[in-house]
Amino acid sequence: MLRASACWKAAGSVAFRLGFLAMVGLAAPVAQAQAQTLQAKMAVCAACHGADGNASLVGAPSLAGQPKIFIENQLVMIREGMRSIPVMQGMLNGVTDEEIAAMAAHYAALPLKKPATDKDARLYPQGEKLANTMRCNICHLPNYMGREQIPRLAGQREDYLLHSMRQFKSNQAVGRDTVMAASLYGVSDDDIKAMAYFLSRIQPPP
Repeated sequence: MLRASACWKAAGSVAFRLGFLAMVGLAAPVAQAQAQTLQAKMAVCAACHGADGNASLVGAPSLAGQPKIFIENQLVMIREGMRSIPVMQGMLNGVTDEEIAAMAAHYAALPLKKPATDKDARLYPQGEKLANTMRCNICHLPNYMGREQIPRLAGQREDYLLHSMRQFKSNQAVGRDTVMAASLYGVSDDDIKAMAYFLSRIQPPP
């Protein structure tokens, strides 16, 4: 016959095992439900940014191939109201940090669609010279693919690049890097157009 203490230990061990098995049994449905919820939220993102992260909607940026940390930072700032994008207002309410990290990892891993290959004989070299003169490649890297909290410019939609740079120049890019406002201070609109044209046509590395 087992002693009382031995019986207690045996019972405790059985209870622990049963509890552990119950937790394992519940974990799979919970994880599945969370994945489905995240997929539903990202389906909303796809309406503007494209199912593959390459936006086809005018004014919407492509997220495919953007640095993960950059996407995370922007989503958190939008959720917290630190960056104002009227069309996205309220869309990230209730989205957890873990979900934001999952969204960022998803888009960062998507391949960037090859940009337009036409190169205007005036605009492209003008934009390339301006970008080099202004040393945009120091922060955004020589291939303009971005890093960490710095966005990818290569292959981004031309209309979005133009809109963003105009916002920076006029100091209306609330919640975004103030260094860019200083960098674009005094740059003419024609030069901004040339840089947007050039950057949007940079081919991503293989």
